[in-house]
Amino acid sequence: MKQVLNDKAIALIIKRLAYQIVEDHPNCDDIVFIGVQPRGVHLSDRLMVELNALYGKQVAYGMLDITFYRDDFRKEIMVPNQTHLDMSLENKEVILIDDVLYTGRTTRAALDALLDFGRPAKVTLCTLIDRKFNREIPIQPDYTGKTIDTIFSQKVVVHWKENDGVDEVRLLG
Repeated sequence: MKQVLNDKAIALIIKRLAYQIVEDHPNCDDIVFIGVQPRGVHLSDRLMVELNALYGKQVAYGMLDITFYRDDFRKEIMVPNQTHLDMSLENKEVILIDDVLYTGRTTRAALDALLDFGRPAKVTLCTLIDRKFNREIPIQPDYTGKTIDTIFSQKVVVHWKENDGVDEVRLLG
């Protein structure tokens, strides 16, 4: 079990991602930030703190549960999370936030779920970790914290202080 990122590195990456987003989008009025439940919300909550400070105001933020949009939800019992989106996505730019981009299937499910809340003008993706060479669906992140080259048998585990008592990213296998 190899540590890839520690708490200090994760904090720096979140700050850098916030600066990159603000640099690309100096005006946040037509942007909605959405954390993908469950694990992407820990990243998005922290990113919102940075973005609110950089923009000097509260940005539009929601959480999206994709349980029933997943292509594997019938294979095992999954407990759905809550979706909190109290705004229309119609003609807004959506920035999806998730912790790990692996096969692309979670992002595809999130894109399907988004359409129930309107038709966004544009969707971009922000991830803490990109497992670049394991994609099954042609999806790429626009904002990446760290790219990790892994083989299929390896697993990337992101621990968040809120759930696990520590902030770190580990590579198993």
